[in-house]
Amino acid sequence: MASHTETVRWEELLPREFEQRLEQLPLAYLPMGLCEPHGHIAAFGLDTHKAVYLCEESARRFGGIVAPTQTYHIHETGYHRPWLREVVGDVNPRLGGLPPDVVLRLLVFQLRAFVNAGFRAIVVVTGHNANQADLRLVAEEFRRARPVPVVAVSDPELVAGQFEGDHAGRYEISQLMYLRPELVELDRLDDRHSSALGRFAQGEDAHLATASEGRAIIESSLAALKTIVENCDPPSGVEDAPFMSIDEAEQVWRRVAARTDEWCTLREEQ
Repeated sequence: MASHTETVRWEELLPREFEQRLEQLPLAYLPMGLCEPHGHIAAFGLDTHKAVYLCEESARRFGGIVAPTQTYHIHETGYHRPWLREVVGDVNPRLGGLPPDVVLRLLVFQLRAFVNAGFRAIVVVTGHNANQADLRLVAEEFRRARPVPVVAVSDPELVAGQFEGDHAGRYEISQLMYLRPELVELDRLDDRHSSALGRFAQGEDAHLATASEGRAIIESSLAALKTIVENCDPPSGVEDAPFMSIDEAEQVWRRVAARTDEWCTLREEQ
């Protein structure tokens, strides 16, 4: 197992270190998160913290390099709109959301950057759940241009059948209590009744969260990521994948855009 002090982030690696890690395993991780309300008890960036930790720890344990974090995600469209009104109401959610066409087009060009940098497998981990079907649609179209393995998965999918995902409830708050305990204040649980912000998307069972459960969730997630990494074998010949131009990536995006009737982020129901 690699040292926990070992640098695995692309933006922190020197060229020689980058080449060494790339030679050992040419796999890129892309953590995706969002700033959105998680009740009165947790930091806005809970989704991001989950994804970053899972990617960095996976890279340390199993190999690969962690790409710069994508800290904005899809919100306020499709099924997100009524959900936001239900759990937040009319108060300002202090939300870092972007429209789906912006995020999905960006993902096309992020995948282009990874392949052009020499990566031959890509794992996208999103801590913001329920949009991953659209991320997988982008991956599908990208693979038509470059047949590299691209896996897009949300953290609740990693532990399906073991733990039940939620929003700012027992599941998510437990994770943050384990990863970043200083970003959780359970003594603010009742602020939902006295604050002008109201519920602010706080889960009903958040009071049941524990750091020990968070550790179990994270370790189960990492076990699932280990399997994903081991199965990300690029097909023969992809080692010499040609450089992808901006124009070719734009063609990939046009194919994604032509399938808007399939985008889950534009549907009124999940």
